[in-house]
Amino acid sequence: MTKTINDVYMQLYRRFKEADEPQPSLAARELTAYACRVDKDKTAEWGHTYLDDATVDYAHLLCDRCLDGEPLAYILGEWDFYGLTFQVDRSVLIPRADTERLCELVIGKARQRVSPRILDLCCGSGCIGIAAAHEVEDARVTAVDNSDGALRVTRENARRLGVQNRVIALKADVTNEPPRSMGQYDLLVSNPPYITRAEMLELDKSVSAFEPHEALYGGVDGLDFYRAICAKWSRLIVPNGLAFFECGWQQADGVAAILEEHDFIDIGITEDLSGVPRIVYGIYARLDNAEP
Repeated sequence: MTKTINDVYMQLYRRFKEADEPQPSLAARELTAYACRVDKDKTAEWGHTYLDDATVDYAHLLCDRCLDGEPLAYILGEWDFYGLTFQVDRSVLIPRADTERLCELVIGKARQRVSPRILDLCCGSGCIGIAAAHEVEDARVTAVDNSDGALRVTRENARRLGVQNRVIALKADVTNEPPRSMGQYDLLVSNPPYITRAEMLELDKSVSAFEPHEALYGGVDGLDFYRAICAKWSRLIVPNGLAFFECGWQQADGVAAILEEHDFIDIGITEDLSGVPRIVYGIYARLDNAEP
């Protein structure tokens, strides 16, 4: 029997529902639109468009992959974050809604400065720095990562979103000293690897089998990258500039203590959009932070 796009959507929806997918309607709509090459926002037309058998089979094949644990974002090759669509692949973590509050805070502070310079460390897909450049039209961003794959994705996302002239993607290991001649930055932001050794053993299959482990593991206690960034990269922040970090749900106090040890003042902890204390920030008060 010939099926419409809506028929396929309903089939996928039922499969996701039976599998206890937390957002079965979203998953079914995204996969249906991708498999059928139609606009996911024009579902009113789906009941009038008929499909060939190959397309129906392809939609169910994608559903099989998703139900086997492969993240929907990697199947689609893109994901929405802060109202923007970012390219993603398995060389970068999938942008998550947990990080949107961090992004919102950075953008708010950037708007208070003239031609702000933003340093995005462990940038991954570039979602934080690129969103900031997109929203703050005079901002300039340096996005740093140690992964060639991540930097490739960042550059492509900057191009797609029209901010490639104000976003530089730079390869560097943030556990080492920063490259010379980077200049000074008004804002430093980082969502670094912070999964602990114990937590790495308990990750969901959709994370452990597909997302890059080097972007997840933060050392035995998950705090290695915060120590390195505060000790070696904070010198790039202008006096009274700001640093913002995302961390794990039990790590905020530990990250705040690291900032306090490295000349930050007015340190605060705030919640993400789900009410989890996940964001730590502070003002860099050291005055002799000459460029290394």
